[in-house]
Amino acid sequence: MAFSLFGKRDKPEQQPDQPTATPAAVSTPEPVEKRGFFDRMKQAVTRTRESFTESIGSVIALTREVDESTLIGLEPVLLAADIGSTTTALVLENLRQRALRTGIQGGNELKQLLKAELKQILDGVSQPVRHPSTPPEVIMMVGVNGTGKTTTSGKLAALFSSQGRTVLLCAADTFRAAAIEQLEVWAQRSDVPIIKTKQGGDPSAALYDACSAAKARGTQVLIVDTAGRLHTKTDLMKELDKMRRTAEKLVPGAPHQTLLVMDATTGQNGLTQARLFTEAARVTGIVLTKLDGTAKGGIVLAIATELKLPVLYAGVGEKMEDILPFDSGTFIDTLLD
Repeated sequence: MAFSLFGKRDKPEQQPDQPTATPAAVSTPEPVEKRGFFDRMKQAVTRTRESFTESIGSVIALTREVDESTLIGLEPVLLAADIGSTTTALVLENLRQRALRTGIQGGNELKQLLKAELKQILDGVSQPVRHPSTPPEVIMMVGVNGTGKTTTSGKLAALFSSQGRTVLLCAADTFRAAAIEQLEVWAQRSDVPIIKTKQGGDPSAALYDACSAAKARGTQVLIVDTAGRLHTKTDLMKELDKMRRTAEKLVPGAPHQTLLVMDATTGQNGLTQARLFTEAARVTGIVLTKLDGTAKGGIVLAIATELKLPVLYAGVGEKMEDILPFDSGTFIDTLLD
């Protein structure tokens, strides 16, 4: 039996007319950089937003009384966006409890409450990135082949370089054919030096040389591209542990960040592989690539709920500059504008 969640609230008292805002207060524009960031994120989630907003609109368009049937109708919409069953159940239960306590006055308020719930999930796993007091800051990139790990390493090098930070790339993916050459191309594009060894060489040896070079040159950021295809979980853990020990011998606290690169288009299937790397590599954050290529960008929320990790960067295209620092407020606002 459906229960009514329609909130009956007293009307607010009529307030006296307020002074008209000055033209300056009304027309103050957003900073250009912030507006540009919002527009780029909005463009990146176009496919997800169009599908998501249209589906939600069909559920709440004419909703005057939000009841259990409304929430039941919302469930497949959230699942279709790849938010995941765990996150969907959590969101719907929170909305249900909110409705029972205070009521929900129609579809528009339901949409705003949904935005708040989704943002809270992302903010719940957010944590400040702690940069070392003494450089270099060592960032290890991990993930399976095909997610865009090497490309992302190059894009991050370009991003940090554009921020005025000195960067060194380390080609420690000695397993995959042409991985070293691919990273060399990105190093040239971003005008960043690279430390490498031959294919099939010891990745920890390449990392040792890179750490030594970064310290000697006073480089601020060292980005380490690691192998994405290893035969077993045991091999993966052993190799990554060896690399961590190598880095820490030369740079205290290294690696300071371990970023797992995930392909947004793989959706829920990518979470299984992500769990393996999370356990083996002590991952501190996610880089979500190809966000512009999927209608299921809700995977960002599934990552937060199931991996308990924040998405730190989002890949939004093929160009060198097509990587954005992730912001939960901007993401939710562009997803449900």
